[in-house]
Amino acid sequence: MKMISQAAQDYIKAIYKLLNGRDAVASVNTSMVAEKVDVAAASATNMVKKLAEMKLVKHTPYQGVELTDMGEKVALEVIRHHRLLELYLAEVLGYDLDKVDAEADRLEHVISEEFEDRIDKILGYPTVDPHGAPIPSKNGEITFGNYRSLSEVEVGERVQIRQVSDRSSEMLRYMGSMGLKPNVEVEVKERAPFNGPLEIVVENEGRYSLGLEVANHIYVSL
Repeated sequence: MKMISQAAQDYIKAIYKLLNGRDAVASVNTSMVAEKVDVAAASATNMVKKLAEMKLVKHTPYQGVELTDMGEKVALEVIRHHRLLELYLAEVLGYDLDKVDAEADRLEHVISEEFEDRIDKILGYPTVDPHGAPIPSKNGEITFGNYRSLSEVEVGERVQIRQVSDRSSEMLRYMGSMGLKPNVEVEVKERAPFNGPLEIVVENEGRYSLGLEVANHIYVSL
């Protein structure tokens, strides 16, 4: 990890996230990487070439980019740091869910393995971050939950939120204003026709109208 630049780690993490998880795609090209990292396409192409020289990715021009075993190991270590930091920021320091991602981005590259182990112990060896996303284990294993989106829930069903997307801080703030976060119970009361909003009750108290765009980014189980 120390021999790999922070920028390179960001690219590796971005490629991993594009290929794994709820929004995974079958193949990743450099344009997708550029968009994920928020850089020009030429910059992404140059970095991917460097990562290929370091044996962290395999790049086939005009076809795709994939991580090598070593690249995936690095990605999971960075993600582990990030998600442990997010949970520490939320649970110990009281950060709101829409702010932990940016803070963790700044810290994930610089914490030591000892610091990682200490916050892991303090937090009780957690398996999910404050958004409900899985935290990779110390030995690089990760388990994704088999959840469905809130938009798929039928009228009258009562479900438990297990994960919320952290792709947009604005959306997280909006969810937070209605109390929509992991481990909260939601009941779908009504579903408007023609892809209209859901009428939901949160924790048997607040009743809200929730658009499908947001409901698609909330993952639940019975």
